[in-house]
Amino acid sequence: MRNFPAELSEAEINKVREEFQAKTVRVTSPEMEEILYRPFPVLDHGFVRVIDYMGTDASIVQAARVSYGAGTKKINEDRGLINYLMRHRHTTPFEMCEIKLHLKMPIFVARQWVRHRTASVNEYSARYSVLNNEFYIPEISQLARQSETNKQGRSSDEFDKDSAEEILRILEQSCGDAYEKYSHMINELSLTRELSRTILPVNIYTEMYWKINLHNLMHFLKLRADSHAQYEISCYAEIILEILKKWLPLTHDAFMNYQKGAFSLSKKCAELLKRMVSGEKISEKDSGLSKGEWLEFVSAFDIRD
Repeated sequence: MRNFPAELSEAEINKVREEFQAKTVRVTSPEMEEILYRPFPVLDHGFVRVIDYMGTDASIVQAARVSYGAGTKKINEDRGLINYLMRHRHTTPFEMCEIKLHLKMPIFVARQWVRHRTASVNEYSARYSVLNNEFYIPEISQLARQSETNKQGRSSDEFDKDSAEEILRILEQSCGDAYEKYSHMINELSLTRELSRTILPVNIYTEMYWKINLHNLMHFLKLRADSHAQYEISCYAEIILEILKKWLPLTHDAFMNYQKGAFSLSKKCAELLKRMVSGEKISEKDSGLSKGEWLEFVSAFDIRD
């Protein structure tokens, strides 16, 4: 399969796509065929691009039934089976589908990304090649003070215009200065690329190929396409969630219903809920839950005193 840069024009991408119009007897998704190789822009310089995929909703049904052919003729039967598999956490049939993505992202996002150790990854090598002069600079709307309650997150306290502009100016100047010194060490001083790169900040862009099966992809999306995830990685996850909808519409619906839009209850919380439904008044003090558990419980069901 040919690899080509994201900055190709629409006409050039179409020309390459035409060269790969091959007949196949394997199952394909018309929606995925339409978006193959096309970059979906993310942040200021990033993108997500589908390079390859394997399987459709029918592949999941086929694997679950250990059958052959296109599965059932009735879409409702396939939907019902996929919902059942998702609801009861039968994960193996979902592992039969895979996707390979070409991703361009800031290095700090990539380091969060590879925490998900259930994929095959090949990243652009800054030991072998020179990095481009592309840095992620956040929009003013994304600048916020450190949260006092969440040690790894932003607060809702935004900066005033002057402070925000100063922050952006510092970021742009420091990135420009770092890249100038990086280029100087490589070109004028002949320092190795592997050492020259050490001066670069983690908001410089990198690229990687990322191949993952559907079961592990949904776990990634549940965590990263979430309001608690860092904004920058959630931007990528939301794009991939839309790709999932094109690729596997029945699975996407089941995922949104039984995983993305759902939450699990501990045995103790389930018993509390039954008591509340029966009319019993229960407070945090006599719930038997920790403060954190109680807050999550009442928030999930919008319970008010």
